[in-house]
Amino acid sequence: MATLPNPLPSLATSGLQLPPGTLVDATTDGPWHEPLLWYADGLAAPGDWAALRDAGRSRGLLPVLIDGGVRDQWPETWDLAPGGTSYPGDHDAEDVLSEIWDAYAGDELSTENAWPGLAPVPAADGPDSPETLAAEVADMLTTDGMALEYARLALVPARRSADIPAAIGWSGPLNHENDVARLCAVLRSWEDRFGIRVVALGFDTLTASVARPPTTEAEALPLAAEHYAFCPDNIEQSSLDSLEKYAADALLGRETWSFWWD
Repeated sequence: MATLPNPLPSLATSGLQLPPGTLVDATTDGPWHEPLLWYADGLAAPGDWAALRDAGRSRGLLPVLIDGGVRDQWPETWDLAPGGTSYPGDHDAEDVLSEIWDAYAGDELSTENAWPGLAPVPAADGPDSPETLAAEVADMLTTDGMALEYARLALVPARRSADIPAAIGWSGPLNHENDVARLCAVLRSWEDRFGIRVVALGFDTLTASVARPPTTEAEALPLAAEHYAFCPDNIEQSSLDSLEKYAADALLGRETWSFWWD
């Protein structure tokens, strides 16, 4: 995978004011030739995301919350596979989505509908910029009693937020897609159309903020098809077991999207 120069090996002498943390180079093929990410040893708290984003931005480092989840698994034990990960820019989002749709949707959704094409860019912008909303969502998720209150903040060398999973060789969707860079191509497209930012990664979970969510059924329904191709479990293993239900309840006006692969 093509990458920018990795600033993580010299993090200790970079002048960044960081809390104690851990550099991760463990992969499925043994130690990687350079660190893949740094993450804090302590829990993330509201305000930390924005501070870390500002500290790392000029050095090519992007923030992401790392969630150990119910299994208490942290990146050292994740099945990171950067050696088998391609470059997101080498893939076309619609090609990836339509290919998966054609392979799965007919049987699983009991439909003969053809791939509907990419969802349109929403006509209405959200009230916040993508970066502002990402910080707000990170703060909300790490507040006491919320979904990721035990998450930690990480820094990843990546060109854009959508590339973070590929940059570390993340294998969360392995049972669905072997090369996460193909799904990162979709994330790039969602960045452009919906202002998403990858806010959190777990062993097999991903949470994104959405600065420009769909506000009409016409915008949300084709996007539901994209979400199905990206992560079928979101629909197949939930009460929102149709594209119509998913579009109405999980997409319309929603400023966070969450994905889980079985």
